[in-house]
Amino acid sequence: MKRAGLLLAFGLLAAANAAFAIAPNEMLSNPRLEARARTISKELRCLVCQNESIDESDAPLAHDLRVIVRKRLLAGDSDAQVKQYIVARYGTFVLMKPPFEAETLLLWLGPALVLAGAGAAAFFFYRSRSAESLVPPPLSDDEKIRLAALTPPTETPR
Repeated sequence: MKRAGLLLAFGLLAAANAAFAIAPNEMLSNPRLEARARTISKELRCLVCQNESIDESDAPLAHDLRVIVRKRLLAGDSDAQVKQYIVARYGTFVLMKPPFEAETLLLWLGPALVLAGAGAAAFFFYRSRSAESLVPPPLSDDEKIRLAALTPPTETPR
């Protein structure tokens, strides 16, 4: 029960961190534009944190990017134009879901290649271990004598 309370507290703290990332002075007065800005911000990566969107991050660069997004929306840009503007300045890495292109091929296929390589290594490792290699070597003469001294003689059945 105590553990569940701790998990709940940490969850609330994490949610509060994301809620406080956007300062009130950043928010747009138009609720529709603000909703669009929040949606776009969730699709852009914080270049400082790299594992958070700019909507969640409280890094100064994330703040600057949120301001740029809102300025572009106020200028009349579409969502796609805002993202294109940011990508033109920072590259496709700024996108939380980068497009599947030659430039990002390793990013998309890298995990599958690593998994396939690990599977192949495991396959060849276990294949090289034959059943014969698992059989212990025969006892030496000294070991046979010591074993005979430790075990009682067995009676042979008639």
